[in-house]
Parts: sequence; C-alpha cells; structure tokens
Amino acid sequence: MTEFNVQGMSCQHCVAAVTRSIQDIDPKAQVRVDLEKGKVAVESTQSEAALKEAIDEAGYTVVGVASA
Repeated sequence: MTEFNVQGMSCQHCVAAVTRSIQDIDPKAQVRVDLEKGKVAVESTQSEAALKEAIDEAGYTVVGVASA
C-alpha cells in the first residue's frame, strides 16, 4: 500500500479522474481517495513512480509519499 499526499482534489469528479488514471495502468489496483485529507491510498503492482505519474497525468500534484 502506498499513500500519496495530493493537491488539487476537491470533488467526486477528482476522485473518479484519479481512480480512472491509476486503473488505466493497473486495472486491478485498489484506490481509496480521501478528499478531506488530500490523500490517495493505492494497492497496486505498479511502481511508486508509475502511480505518481498516473496521478500527475490526471491533473493533480503529488506533494508527498508514504509507503506502508
């Protein structure tokens, strides 16, 4: 499980965009978005760098990472 601190998310559209972008590179990824805390938790076989890039491509900014 990797948790990203993400800026710019504010609504359900943001949740859908981030989730879709991550699942485009790993369809089996488990994605949990917490809008209030600005966090995206991902369980995936993809690398941290690939997941960060997917979030960036969705239009959001990763400002920190905490691997669990």
